[in-house]
Amino acid sequence: MHSDPTGTDTPAAAVRVRPATGGDADFLAEVLLQAFNWDGPRFTLAEILRTPHFAHYVTGWPRVGDFGVVAEDDAGRPIGAAWARTFPADAPGYGHIAPEVPELTIGVLPGHRGLGVGSALLDALVDMAAGSSVDRLSLSVEDGNPAARLYTDRGFRPVGREGESDTMVLRLSGSPAS
Repeated sequence: MHSDPTGTDTPAAAVRVRPATGGDADFLAEVLLQAFNWDGPRFTLAEILRTPHFAHYVTGWPRVGDFGVVAEDDAGRPIGAAWARTFPADAPGYGHIAPEVPELTIGVLPGHRGLGVGSALLDALVDMAAGSSVDRLSLSVEDGNPAARLYTDRGFRPVGREGESDTMVLRLSGSPAS
């Protein structure tokens, strides 16, 4: 079990997952930074927010069609988030497969990883997508990222490769096979 900076542990059982709102925009940016820096510091939040190809994951949250969830610890502090949004073909995300397929972003704050928070977030986001008109979700995962196993375990399958990252897709139940 990992400890957070206050020295308290956050088991998955103590995690509450709620829908993300417009008030979560700053926290989503913080989580985006964690997602980009999954293997150590590579970017600052300022760099991410001034780079359009990175910032478009959070800019203007929420836009029409965006959906997401936030995990909170037992004290109501946000500790992770997962969200999805679509991107046009002329400004794709890293896991882009089509303009109508939302791309997933997920991250958990240090000190809360490896405790099931990411699983709870991903499951809640997939449930949210399945309850809408979304038939697929996509994402990009870099080689070596331990989250790749979570995605594979939840049914995401590789459909492409860009550099040192796989683009993965989850076909939601009831959607036609392609």
